[in-house]
Amino acid sequence: MEHDLVRPPKARPGDRIAVVSPSFAAAGAFPAIHEQAMRRLADVTGLVPVEYPTTRTVGATAQARAADLNAAFADPRVRAILAVVGGEDQITVIPHLDADLARADPKPFLGTSDNTNLHQWLWGLGIASFYGGSSQVHLGPGPAVDDIHARSLRAALLTGERLEVTDPGESEDIGVPWDDPRALQSFGEREPTEPWSWHGPRRAVTGPSWGGCLEVLQWILTAGRFPFPPEILRGGVLIIETSEELLPAREVGWIVRALGERGLLAAVDAVLVARPPVSDFDRRPAAQERARLREQQRDTVVDLVHRYHPEAVVCVGVPFGHTRPQWILPHGGPVTVDGVQRRIFADYR
Repeated sequence: MEHDLVRPPKARPGDRIAVVSPSFAAAGAFPAIHEQAMRRLADVTGLVPVEYPTTRTVGATAQARAADLNAAFADPRVRAILAVVGGEDQITVIPHLDADLARADPKPFLGTSDNTNLHQWLWGLGIASFYGGSSQVHLGPGPAVDDIHARSLRAALLTGERLEVTDPGESEDIGVPWDDPRALQSFGEREPTEPWSWHGPRRAVTGPSWGGCLEVLQWILTAGRFPFPPEILRGGVLIIETSEELLPAREVGWIVRALGERGLLAAVDAVLVARPPVSDFDRRPAAQERARLREQQRDTVVDLVHRYHPEAVVCVGVPFGHTRPQWILPHGGPVTVDGVQRRIFADYR
């Protein structure tokens, strides 16, 4: 079974990009970070950011947030859509979206975390998107935009090139609080990354990617918003990551096991697992404990994937999702997971 996806045309410098808050309106709660993000978005891409009534409206209704998304899809001058940040209630926005508008003029959509809801909605409509990107997290804070983020941002929005996904060598779980003026100039506490771990047969897999934030995928499946047989993912690449909720490894395992029982793990030929956050503003374990927590999640996920699909190629520690620096990855576009050369490539067409 094939699921043919439309790849929306790229924007060009000078085009408009909608900046929306389909979940939490962090742009309104922390405007200084948002305004710096908008300046950097324009500088990095040459696009013109356009805000909507709920972009800065904290507590906007699901209907109002959906109306902004519908307006962005309906406006022919808007050539791409970027989410400000994630949240936890976007699942209530989805029923108010107009599928005909998205189908009539598909546009690149970028977002992470709770925006997994929108990625799955678009995927179900036959529209590819890009998993990653958050103006409030990856553009606004710190002294500059990370190189790997800027490169994948431009590839997703403008150039459509094929890039190798590489390890930036450093990572942070959480940045400086957005209400602290230092957040405008300082990254969070970064530490050296560990080498990615590779598991399964030494073979190369190229296929369309599917997935997102593991916790949100659980909600989507519970709500019945993936009404497809698992065979629709045959030969694809599953991309999964966990959020700042810092789920223990056993709870991550419960969700992965459910994906296996749903038949999704047996369908895909490769799995990319992001480097997980293991600390936040209130919990900062010692370095040795942080490494142990990451190893626990890695071992749990790899074991479960191979229970359901022993021949799957698995790579753990890839910098996407809830980590910084962050690669934006195709969602529905081709990704190559080369277990022979131990390399990953993403096609941003």
